[in-house]
Amino acid sequence: MKRRDAAALIGAGALVANTGAWAQAAPAPSGQKVRPAQAAQHLKVLRYAFRVAETSFDPAQVNDIYSRTVTPHIFEGLYSYDHLARPVKIKPLTADGMPEASDDFRTWTVRIRAGIFFQEDPAFKGQPRELTAADYVYSFKRFADPALKSPTWTGLDQQGGLLGLVELREAALKGKKPFDYDRPIDGLQALDRYTIRFRLQAPRPRFLQLIATSDLYGAVAREVAEAYGANIGAHPVGTGPFKLVQWRRSSFIALDRNPAYRERFYDAEPAADDAEGQALLARFKGRRLPLVDRVEISVIEEDQPRWLSFLQGQHDFIEQMPAEFIDVAMPNGRVAPNLAKQGVHGFRIVRPDVFMMLFNMAHPVVGGTTPERVALRRAIGLALDVPREIARVWRGQAIPAQSPIVPGTLGYDTGFKSEMGDYDPARAKALLDLYGYTDRDGDGWRELPDGQPLLLEINTQPDNQSRALDDLRAKNLAAVGLRVRYKPAKWPENLKSARSGAYMMWRVGGSAAAPDGQPALARYHGAQIGGQNMARFALPAFDALFNRMELLPDGPERTALFDEAKRLAVAYMPYKTLVHRIVTDLAQAQCIGYRRPLFWQDWWHMVDIDHSVVPR
Repeated sequence: MKRRDAAALIGAGALVANTGAWAQAAPAPSGQKVRPAQAAQHLKVLRYAFRVAETSFDPAQVNDIYSRTVTPHIFEGLYSYDHLARPVKIKPLTADGMPEASDDFRTWTVRIRAGIFFQEDPAFKGQPRELTAADYVYSFKRFADPALKSPTWTGLDQQGGLLGLVELREAALKGKKPFDYDRPIDGLQALDRYTIRFRLQAPRPRFLQLIATSDLYGAVAREVAEAYGANIGAHPVGTGPFKLVQWRRSSFIALDRNPAYRERFYDAEPAADDAEGQALLARFKGRRLPLVDRVEISVIEEDQPRWLSFLQGQHDFIEQMPAEFIDVAMPNGRVAPNLAKQGVHGFRIVRPDVFMMLFNMAHPVVGGTTPERVALRRAIGLALDVPREIARVWRGQAIPAQSPIVPGTLGYDTGFKSEMGDYDPARAKALLDLYGYTDRDGDGWRELPDGQPLLLEINTQPDNQSRALDDLRAKNLAAVGLRVRYKPAKWPENLKSARSGAYMMWRVGGSAAAPDGQPALARYHGAQIGGQNMARFALPAFDALFNRMELLPDGPERTALFDEAKRLAVAYMPYKTLVHRIVTDLAQAQCIGYRRPLFWQDWWHMVDIDHSVVPR
């Protein structure tokens, strides 16, 4: 077995360009006064708001970004991303050193640190519970358990390909009996108390990125899962820096410092020329984690109340500034003078995400791969005025998306241009005319080629931004003779509909969870229908291409496959990609140390609430 230093830099980091006081900061913010030291003894509480409700806190049963922002603060995977390193770098979390990978990338062996304990819970009957290799074996198996209906099972199957895991799942499905967690498989083996070995069906050169995903692949104790059963999503118990202490669904989440958390100290490796990163390292290096005592998350779906709660000091931080207030908060990319006087810091990046309109490929109106259905989807895409959307709704805080591959990930090409980025209503009308979508009765609306009424139904959310986007898109589609009806529901309900295939169209966003761009293409992979592939798109040519990409190391051959995959995505258009967002975050004077993550969600333990810092 040959040891490979998988901590090598992963080139995706030129993306980040934070703006604000910390860009040039010394270890203490310049121009700010400091209160007496006793003021710093206050309980340190990080308070902010999610813009969309969470769904669950069971790693095997979540897929939305909001739930997956909570889970990695409770659960811990084997590896994590360096908080400050740009380009990004993976380093051990619960692992004791970097993994050993075989030369063919089919076998990965990881040693776990001894002396790491789960938080206290009645499931452990008053005894300290140490983390072991068997916990990771159990946790990975949970994704294959049919009873859990994991939305990310297909992703694990494709990206991991753990030997014997599919067969274990199929045995439960065929026998209609409980999943056998005790049955050993070659792909997941606890060699001893602290050593786990992964064996894969095929080479997986980027397997390290998968096991560096704490929000999904953090360790779950079997005793806890069995004690809480179907309610485990409300009883997360992990080895991480925080524990859940309060949860009012879709309203409020509170986590306290985990008193059983091991000694872990702030450390990072920012680039030598990274002034912001070096300043943060100088300020916090050696401090014990987590830096705050408590995190309180409100769910505020409307933009104005969320913005006002920050202005009024009810929250220490606001993530993803509402676009309608961006000119007030950061005109010309700088914190507004009135906010700067209050010590507010601003951060801005092009986020590695994409918003898209997805079509249900199993729907009798917009689905299928016949020429007329493809023409309808492409006409809808051409009719959407994305430049106006960026200007009016996003207030300039987005760039057109030319493909599903997101900025900062392998496979993204700034020079790639496609029909995805076109607004061309004349071409949309021509396509509709050519394939028989015409107005036969003279009422101004087009019918299906067989003369039946054509009505587009689009799932949406009842918030101001969604309403603004819906209004614009309804006008765009009406301009080419397409009638629209919106079906508003809360985001979690729309997610359920999409996963089950009970919808026609929906606008949704997706963010990268790793530096590699291939996971974005999982939305098109036939084997992942019902999971990542909510469009239910199935094309053998695409599947063959996707499977080939999994096996190849990074290089020109794999890059060429990315280009081919993007062309197929445009040609069949199960998703109309819309924009990549430019996101702006703001932090109050007392919220110190924030740096927007790129491909990971855990950061609460790396920021401080310093009540001794006051604005000028």
